[in-house]
Amino acid sequence: MIVNADFHIHSCFSMASSKDMLIKNIAPKSKLKGLGLLGTGDALHPKWLDMIEESTTYLGDGIYSRDGIDFVLTVEVEGKSKIHHLIMIPDIDIARDLSYKLPSKNKAVDGRPKTNLGGVELLELVRQYDCLIGPAHAFTPWTGMYKSFDSIYDCYEKKPDFVELGLSADTFMADCVSELKDFTFLTNSDAHSPWPHRLGREFNQIELKDISFSSIKHAIKHSQIKANYGLFPNLGKYHMTACTKCFKLANPQDAKASKMKCECGGRIKKGVDYRISEIADLKKAQSPSFRPPYVHLMPLAELISTVLDKGVTTKTVQNKWQTLIDQFGNEINVLIDAPIDDIEKIDLEVSQIIGSFRINSINVIPGGGGKYGEIDFESKSEVKKVPKIVTLDNF
Repeated sequence: MIVNADFHIHSCFSMASSKDMLIKNIAPKSKLKGLGLLGTGDALHPKWLDMIEESTTYLGDGIYSRDGIDFVLTVEVEGKSKIHHLIMIPDIDIARDLSYKLPSKNKAVDGRPKTNLGGVELLELVRQYDCLIGPAHAFTPWTGMYKSFDSIYDCYEKKPDFVELGLSADTFMADCVSELKDFTFLTNSDAHSPWPHRLGREFNQIELKDISFSSIKHAIKHSQIKANYGLFPNLGKYHMTACTKCFKLANPQDAKASKMKCECGGRIKKGVDYRISEIADLKKAQSPSFRPPYVHLMPLAELISTVLDKGVTTKTVQNKWQTLIDQFGNEINVLIDAPIDDIEKIDLEVSQIIGSFRINSINVIPGGGGKYGEIDFESKSEVKKVPKIVTLDNF
């Protein structure tokens, strides 16, 4: 079976997460998105585990279900040097035991616990429990593994189970790093709210024998991801080197010369784009034969918001979004499968921008320093051709 899966989200217990990040809200919104399988996030938090047990039906082999959506236990842990790791856990009993054994002062407070363990120690600990582990948003400048290490093996010593790319990178960038040629890439949302423009903004189309932790583990270890879906990387808020205060893009070499200080007084943060150029040993991506296609998408409500020039959560945007969902079943169907001619009958401009995404012909004002990139229009009804985004020749 083929399932749309988003393995990295957060609960109401994570810092900066919506109080509405509850299973009863996440499940129906995920169905509208078109997802079938989610990570629970925050699976070392005792109260969140209680809420998962109370609000889902346990189907066995690590799967918890609510309103037709299946969940597998996942957690993001902040380890030594503020590096984030994504962990998938076989069941709640193991999660409780693992939570007890993880050295952390805030694990009962924050859904994303902090620990002084490094990648080596975390991998050894979770492998005792048959968990899966890999770097979360591996290239991001604040908490990605590659911010501190030039090699994934310097972090973990042994091979972890996957690499999560993050919103500011894609397959074409990551496959310029030859040591990653044997890794399964995951694309997940890191959602902190249940809005469908957050849930599943990046997701994996994965082939499973059945819905079970065992099947998920087998699929990830044997590279059975059929497609990765995610943003154009230059829409990510850490794609380019930029100031974290005024968000002005900066030439990386000039930024180094100024000791990463912007003329506005803010701090310049190295972008994913440049960081990959530093560690890449291939001029162009060389993807292994098992590597699935990477399909660039943007959340439907954000596309509508761009066309209408209104806030993504406004009534106008949400009504248009709901009309399309009512017609085509879920957001992923609208973005990927619905005939453009049929979308055009509902909204011409929305159909044009979705069509442009499907043929990779959009123009993006790049993001950086913590500010997301933006789609740039010549006019409301015309989308410019996108320049080539990812090639190390541009660095």
